Amino acid sequence: MLRQLKPAFLMLVVLSLLTGVIYPLLITLAAQLVFPYQANGSLIERDGKVVASALIGQAFDDPRDFWGRPSATSPVPYHADSSGGSNLGPTNPALVEAVRARIDALRAADPDNQSPIPIDLVTTSASGLDPNISPAAAEYQVPRVARARGLDPEIVRRLVARHTEGRTLGLLGEPRVNVVELNLDWEGLGARP
Repeated sequence: MLRQLKPAFLMLVVLSLLTGVIYPLLITLAAQLVFPYQANGSLIERDGKVVASALIGQAFDDPRDFWGRPSATSPVPYHADSSGGSNLGPTNPALVEAVRARIDALRAADPDNQSPIPIDLVTTSASGLDPNISPAAAEYQVPRVARARGLDPEIVRRLVARHTEGRTLGLLGEPRVNVVELNLDWEGLGARP
């Protein structure tokens, strides 16, 4: 029996070192060399301080800023430790009520805008942390943001266009606008007080 336990224990040690130490170190090293920004959390710095991650949405409610998708995390919006959707189905009264409240808030913030509200401004993403909205959702908000900032809407549209990303590799996903990066870019226009 000892003859069988010795090789089994040796294999356990060798495989533990390979899969638990060597492989993770190699992958971490490769990620740091090839994709350092992404491997370190896609952190956005301003004046030497980390202010956000490009991967996690933030709660923006100032009329001067673009608003992202609603967050389903609780108790705090965009709380990465509690990532996940609400799991409310389309016929659930709580979901219907939440969507109506979001529509009312968008209409109240910009009563002159009678355009259809893009669905991603009133529904949460699967993770509850999505920092992206569709170009249509950004365009819907251009009049409000331009008016609140006292800017020509075309200037705001150019800023949105600068932050609009196409499909990944030209075929995966949908075009998107990262709201966190967009809202942090006002300094480039000299438009943020």
